[in-house]
Amino acid sequence: MNKGMETQIHPTAIIESGAQLGFGVVVGAYGFVGRGVTLGAGTRLHHHASVEGHTTLGAQCEIFPYACIGGKTQDMKFRGGQPGLRVGDRNIFREYVTIHTATNDGDFTVMGSDNVLLGACHVAHDCVIGSHTVMSNGAMLAGHVTIEDYVVIGGYGGIHQFCRLGAYAMLSATAKLVHDLPPFFIADGTPAEVRAINRVGLERNGFKAEQLDRVKQIYRILYREGLNRTQALEKLSSQPEAVSDEFQRVLSFARSSERGLAPGNR
Repeated sequence: MNKGMETQIHPTAIIESGAQLGFGVVVGAYGFVGRGVTLGAGTRLHHHASVEGHTTLGAQCEIFPYACIGGKTQDMKFRGGQPGLRVGDRNIFREYVTIHTATNDGDFTVMGSDNVLLGACHVAHDCVIGSHTVMSNGAMLAGHVTIEDYVVIGGYGGIHQFCRLGAYAMLSATAKLVHDLPPFFIADGTPAEVRAINRVGLERNGFKAEQLDRVKQIYRILYREGLNRTQALEKLSSQPEAVSDEFQRVLSFARSSERGLAPGNR
C-alpha cells in the first residue's frame, strides 16, 4: 500500500474534518481518524485501526488493526472538557491496544518515543510513560501510573493506579504491582515483590561491570541486609558510591515515593 512517501488514504477510511495528517501518513481500509487528531509524518494506521479524541501522535508511529488510540477516559469522575493524549515518535501499538485520554480538562495522558505495546495492552487515563518501554501482550496500567524509560512489563502484568516503575525495571508476566518498583530491579508475584536486579536488561542497554556492581550493592542494602526503609536509605546515602548515577537514581525515586517501595522476596 505504501508505495511512496505521499499521504495515502484508503477509500473506505474515515478522516473527519479537522484532523491533521502529516506528510506520508497512511490510513488503511476502514481506518478512522477523529476531528481532534494530529498524526505525524510517516505514521501508519493499518486496516480497522482508530485514533480519536484530542490526540497527537508523533512521526512514524504504527497502529495495528483494531487498536483504539485516544479513547475517552473510563474514569467515572470525568466531567467534560477536552483532556487529551500526547504520544511521541516511532511507537508501535499492536492489535487491540487501547490508550485513553486524561480525565480533567486540559490534562494529558503522555507517552514518549520508541515504545512497543503488544496485543491487547491497556493504558488508562493520566498515565505518563517514558521512552524505550516494552509492554507484552495483555499488560494493563490503571490510571495515573508513571513508567520511566527502558522498562519492561511482562504479559498480563497489572499495575495499580498511581504506582511508579523506575528506569530499567521489569515487572514479570502475570504479576500485580501495588507499590512503586525502584529502578534496575525485577519484581514478580501477586502482590509483586522485588526478586533480583534486572541484569539482562541492564547489560542489553550497555551497563558496564562497575555499574552492575553498584546496582548489586544497592540491591543488597535495600533488600538483603534486614534494614527498614529509613535505615536502608540512610546507608545508601552514606556510601562512597552515593554520588553515582545509579545510587542517585534510586535515592531520588525512593524519596519521592508515595505508595512505598515494593517489598523484597520473603
